[in-house]
Amino acid sequence: MKLPRRKFLQLSAMAAALPGRSRRAWAQAYPAHQVSILVGFAPGGPTDIAARLIGQWLSDRLGQPFIVENRPGAATNIATEAVAHAAPDGYTLLAAVSTNTINPALYTKLSFNFIRDIAMVAGIHRSPLVLEVNPSVPVTSVPELIAYAKANAGKISLASFGSGTVSHVAGELFKAKAGIQMLHVPYRGSAPMVTDLLGGQVNAAMDNLPSSIEYIRAGQLRALAVTGAARAPALPHIPALSEFQPGFEASAWIGIAAPRITPVEIIDKLNKEINAGLADRKIAARIAELAATVFASSPADLDRFVVEQTEQWAKVIRAAKIKLD
Repeated sequence: MKLPRRKFLQLSAMAAALPGRSRRAWAQAYPAHQVSILVGFAPGGPTDIAARLIGQWLSDRLGQPFIVENRPGAATNIATEAVAHAAPDGYTLLAAVSTNTINPALYTKLSFNFIRDIAMVAGIHRSPLVLEVNPSVPVTSVPELIAYAKANAGKISLASFGSGTVSHVAGELFKAKAGIQMLHVPYRGSAPMVTDLLGGQVNAAMDNLPSSIEYIRAGQLRALAVTGAARAPALPHIPALSEFQPGFEASAWIGIAAPRITPVEIIDKLNKEINAGLADRKIAARIAELAATVFASSPADLDRFVVEQTEQWAKVIRAAKIKLD
């Protein structure tokens, strides 16, 4: 029988007060049934791929299915809200992303507070974004794109994988620094955005490198710059955007999170298992294939990282005067 949420929270609070031995026994029994990992983007993008990669590892290690549920929209706020308000029992997890540290500066009426209501569990991977164009666009470098955009003010589109995402904010920062106007076209995830970029429905995009890397290697998309502090090992011939706009840096990261008062024993168990997966050669190789780097960390360090990132992006948003469409 499914317990009412209030009753479950009462039981969770009681469990938190149990002696350490009892809490450990409870955590050892976890998971007893299916676990859901909510992804705030459409299937096929880097967040979806990372969640499924780790979900399969956890399923194999812990003996219960870890199922990805895609709930795209509102810059991950739909998925995040569902997890923030879920029972804190470890059975509803979130594929947390860099966008979650941007939203507080852009949305003033959220029904949750990411720092207060969400606990980081483990990291998965980090990667730079890539500024790219459809090959039909007559530019081969960042200076050429800027000149082309100035000559066609407001007519050239720059897509993002969602309003308020790191893709959107990084794109707005690029435009502000370059002094150009480009039409922002938001999508409900990286996969549909890349599909339209390949088809020429949009001219340019700021995407996660993992979801575009194979199209770039195949010559189907043209990369102009990556947004890391330095060039990406996966594309060493592509310059960093900071070479044209000093100090520019924006990276995407993906991790696993849970409702804030989830028992620490369950969080620690998941962290241990996920970090073991990241140390596995096959998973590490798969992450490298995606042009990303392993992002292993402790829950405490990740919580501090989230606070730092939230403060950093708030400063960028205020300085660039970025507003949602």
